[in-house]
Amino acid sequence: MEYEIDKESLKEFNSQSILINRENRRRLKCHSFDAKLHTYNWLEDFPEMENSTNLVEVQFKNTRKSFYVNSTNIDLKQGDLVAVEALPGHDIGRVTLTGKLVLLQMKKNNFRPNENGLRRIYRIAREGDLEKYELAKSREEITMIRSREITQDLGLDMKIGDVEYQGDGNKAIFYYIADERVDFRELIKILASEFRVKIEMKQIGARQEAGRIGGIGPCGRQLCCSGWLTNFVSVSTSAARIQELSINPQKLAGQCAKLKCCLNYEVDAYIEAQRELPSREIVLETTEGLYYHFKTDIFSGMMTYSMSKNSLTNFVTIHKDRVYEVIGLNRKGVKPNRLAIELEEQEKPTELYGGNELNDDSITRFDNSNRSKPRKKRRKKSSARNKNRNRNRGSGEE
Repeated sequence: MEYEIDKESLKEFNSQSILINRENRRRLKCHSFDAKLHTYNWLEDFPEMENSTNLVEVQFKNTRKSFYVNSTNIDLKQGDLVAVEALPGHDIGRVTLTGKLVLLQMKKNNFRPNENGLRRIYRIAREGDLEKYELAKSREEITMIRSREITQDLGLDMKIGDVEYQGDGNKAIFYYIADERVDFRELIKILASEFRVKIEMKQIGARQEAGRIGGIGPCGRQLCCSGWLTNFVSVSTSAARIQELSINPQKLAGQCAKLKCCLNYEVDAYIEAQRELPSREIVLETTEGLYYHFKTDIFSGMMTYSMSKNSLTNFVTIHKDRVYEVIGLNRKGVKPNRLAIELEEQEKPTELYGGNELNDDSITRFDNSNRSKPRKKRRKKSSARNKNRNRNRGSGEE
């Protein structure tokens, strides 16, 4: 059965798809998002979800985010620079999320508005707003260096890690790190008279500082704290012990000089796998002697036992099922002759791709043959010469 294609509807469909592709390309080109804490709005293509709420998530410098009300119903899209309400004046931020997902983000972050309610979004940032914003950003590094000099002169035991100016330049937030409580009332007076702005001091931890500065971890990827991690959970050395990692502070510590946050990622998987393993304190009894636990490959279930507690002597590696079997026999008063099953010792792992043929093909496999060939030829030549010489001598004597 043949179907007729309506050419006019096909033209209309093609023209609409071209317009949609152009719009998507324009948005991807203009909206260059920061990788830090970027959220993908997977409900953007559903108008009913986008129009379900007028709340908007706005991101400022580095990891600071907040939620605002779009009271004037401005057509906002992800990546737009907007001027938002601040005390005093206004601030400049980038829209990172709109629609239904904003409510989920507020619930996830336990966000609670102030007594006066959520602040408003004034407008999309104009050229004048962006000029003030760029001018305020250019003052941040100079302000941070000068503020560090002032804290050093005052003898305060604190470190100013970063400075963030408000979009209109009327306010500056100083992020500092301190092990103990610091009396910085005198510092605020000096900073206010020095920079002529409203001063706000905000204490952060070492992990928050690493997230604000950013960097590359030993895995070769962006730091989790600066990319997507928002909730910092305490990390202990027990997480490394569960994963049988060497307790080396230099390897376990991150750029913040604290234990790496990624140590907690696989702890649950290790704990779940260890529940299926027998106790390591149980000593296995055989007619050969006693076997003590030495090490375990957790995910493969292979356990190594040694006949000495302190050294690896006469060690045997067996599967956890065999360990359970030996434990059951010992409880019944039976001692097996050997710890490993004879069938397991005879079985060898099957090698793929033709057995050992490919494994034997090494780069130096022709070296011995090349060396032996010229030696054989030289010996043949020398033996032939000796025969000729003997013949000549014999003929001369006769």
